Amino acid sequence: MASVPYPFTAVVGMSDMRLSLLLNAISPAIGGVLVRGEKGTAKSTIVRGLTALMPDVPVVTGCRFSCDPAAPDPACPDGPHEAGGSEERPARMVELPVGASEDRLVGALDIERALSEGVKAFEPGLLADAHRGILYVDEVNLLHDHLVDLLLDAAAMGASYVEREGVSVRHAARFLLVGTMNPEEGELRPQLLDRFGLTVEVAASREPDQRVEVVRRRLDYDADPEGFAARWAAEEGELRERIAAARALLPDVVLGDAVLRQIAAVCAGFEVDGMRADIVMARTAGALAAWAGRTEVREEDVRQAALLALPHRRRRNPFDAPGLDEDKLDQILEEFGADDDPEPDPEPDGGPEDGPDGPGGGQPPQDGDGGTDGPQGQDAQAPHDQTPHDQPQLPEQPQAPEPAPADPKAHSRNAEEEAPGGGEKAAVAAGDPFRTRRLDVPGLGEGADGRRSRARTAHGRTTGARRPQGTLTKLHLAATVQAAAPHQVARGRSGPGLVVRRDDLREAVREGREGNLVLFVVDASGSMAARKRMSAVKGAVLSLLLDAYQRRDKIGMITFRKAEAELALPPTSSVEAGAARLESLPTGGRTPLAAGLLKAHEVLRVERLRDASRRPLLVVVTDGRSTGGPDPLARTSRAARLLGAEGVASVVVDCEAGPVRLGLARELARDLQGTAVTLDELRADSVSALVRDVRGQGTHHTTRRAA
Repeated sequence: MASVPYPFTAVVGMSDMRLSLLLNAISPAIGGVLVRGEKGTAKSTIVRGLTALMPDVPVVTGCRFSCDPAAPDPACPDGPHEAGGSEERPARMVELPVGASEDRLVGALDIERALSEGVKAFEPGLLADAHRGILYVDEVNLLHDHLVDLLLDAAAMGASYVEREGVSVRHAARFLLVGTMNPEEGELRPQLLDRFGLTVEVAASREPDQRVEVVRRRLDYDADPEGFAARWAAEEGELRERIAAARALLPDVVLGDAVLRQIAAVCAGFEVDGMRADIVMARTAGALAAWAGRTEVREEDVRQAALLALPHRRRRNPFDAPGLDEDKLDQILEEFGADDDPEPDPEPDGGPEDGPDGPGGGQPPQDGDGGTDGPQGQDAQAPHDQTPHDQPQLPEQPQAPEPAPADPKAHSRNAEEEAPGGGEKAAVAAGDPFRTRRLDVPGLGEGADGRRSRARTAHGRTTGARRPQGTLTKLHLAATVQAAAPHQVARGRSGPGLVVRRDDLREAVREGREGNLVLFVVDASGSMAARKRMSAVKGAVLSLLLDAYQRRDKIGMITFRKAEAELALPPTSSVEAGAARLESLPTGGRTPLAAGLLKAHEVLRVERLRDASRRPLLVVVTDGRSTGGPDPLARTSRAARLLGAEGVASVVVDCEAGPVRLGLARELARDLQGTAVTLDELRADSVSALVRDVRGQGTHHTTRRAA
C-alpha cells in the first residue's frame, strides 16, 4: 500500500458519498455515514482521502485517550491532566476488523488486578484510538450485533463504558463513524440502520468514458503516488480550508420555524419511527447551509438532507432495498413550503464548477463526474435520485393455491405430468408470507450469536462457571470467591480483603441463542406445478426466509427439477438474494429428489469445513414424490438415510394437498431422522400448529405444545 493516500479530490464521481462524508466532517453530531454498495468500489479509499483533509488534532502529551488540552476529559482514565504539555498530531482513521472482539473494540480491564490490588488496569481499545478522528467499519453488516450496538451507543453518547463485575471505566469517544456494506452479504437490522445518520448507495459506473478516466488516474497514481498527490495539492488545500470555514460558520446557521416544519412534515409523511430522523435532518440541513457558505437553511437543503437521512429509515419490508419516493418528497416540501423563503439557486450539474449555494456545492473540485471502480480511489456515483428496484418485493396480489384433485392414482401420473421437454412452467408469484413457528436445531451449540437455537454464547443468561479459556472477560464473582475462600489461611490473609490468585478466577458460562445455516431444498418439479401449489409453496419458503432474516441465520437454497439438482444460492447472509432466487424460480419436469438430497449433503460437507461451529438445519420443501431413473424412491431413501446418519437436523415441509395423500413426505422425514410439518402446521397462528423440535441423529419424532 502506498504511503501517500489517494487524494480525496481526485476521486471520479461518488458525489453523494463525498458530500455525506464532508457534512459529517463539518458536523460530527450528524451521526456518521453508512455506505451501501457492490464490492470493488473503493469505499475505504475515499474515507482515507478524507482523513488527510481533517485538521491536526491538539492532544495532551502522553494521554492515551487523546484529551483536548483546552478541555480535558475530567473522567479520563489517564487523568487528571495538568496544565500545559500539549502537542498536535494528524487526525487518525481507525479500522475495525470484522473479527474484532469486544475487548478489542472497547478496551480490556484486568479483573485479577482489580480484585486483588484494587486498581483499574485498563488497556484502551479501538474506540479510544478513534477519539476525535474517523472510525471506519468495513462490512459492518457482518459484525456481531452486540458489537454494532456497542459501537453505535458510543457514537451516540460520545463516550465508551467498560464494566466488569462492578468495576467501571469511562472515557470520551467522539468520532466520525463510517460503515460500509455489500447488501448481497446481508442487511443490518432496522434498529441498527436507524443509528447511522446518513446513508448512500454506490455502484461502479457503466459509462466507458468515465471508466477510462478512472483507470487513467489510477495508473498515474500507481506509477508515482507522490507526484500524483502533488498535482492535486492545490485542490486538496482549498477543500481543507472550506471544511474549516464551514465548521466555523456552523454555530451561526439558523433553522427557522418554517424549515423545522418542513422537516417534521417530511418525516411524518414517510412514516419514519421515532424522532431521530427529524434531528438528523435538521443537523444535516444546517451543515449543508454552512458548506454552501450561508447562515440560513433553505428548502433545497431540506430536500438534500431528506435524500441522505431518510432512505434507510422509511418503513419497508425486510426484503426491500432502501429508497425514497422523490415525487412524494417534492409534494410535501411544496405543501409545507414557506412563501417568504429565498428563491432557491439553480440546481448545479454536479461538475467542478458547482457554486457554493446549491446542493451541488457539496462536491469537492474534480475533473469529471464519472463513477469509479478498482481497489484504490475509484468509486462510482449512485445518484440520489435513483431508487434501486432490483431487490425482491413481497407480492401484493399472490395467486391463491388450488387443492390437488382427489386422485389415489396421482403418483402413477407423474410420468405423464413431468414428461421431459414440455413440462416447464413460468415462474409464479409467491403467496402471502406469514409468521412461522420456530424450528430449532437440538442440543447446545457454540455458533455465532443469533436467535434460533440454544448455544453457549458470550451474552445471555449465566448457567455455570469454569476456568478461563483465554483472556478473562466475563467473571463469575461467586464462583471466584468460592474457589479462593478455602486458601485464605494458607495465603496468610490478615485483613478484610480477599487474597485472590489467578488460579482462583472463574469465568461465567452463558447460554443464549445462535444463528444457524438454514439450507432449503425446494421441489420445483412438475408434480408441484401441475397442481398449482407452487404459489403456496413459495409463500411458505418466503416466510421461512423472513424468519431466517429475523433470527440472523445464514441461508442457502437448492432446487431440483427435470434431471438434476442445482445450488441456486450458495450459503450467504443475504436473505434478500434468497428471496430474489425464489421469485424467479421456474417449475416443471421430473422430480429428482435423490439428487437434491445428495447435493445438500455435498453443500453441508463443504460448509462444515468452512465454519464447523455453525450448525445446519435442512429444510426440505416437497410433496415427497420422486421420479426419474431406476427405482427413484429407493435412491431417495438411501440419500435421506445418509443425511440422517450424519446427524443433520432436518424438517420436511409436506406440500401434498387433497383428501387422499400418499404420505411420502413423512416417510422421507423418517429416513432423515427429522420431522414433518404440513403447510398449515408451519403457521404460528394456526390452531393445529405445534412447536416441533427438529430431531437429530438417533432420535424419534416428538412434538410439544407451544408455550
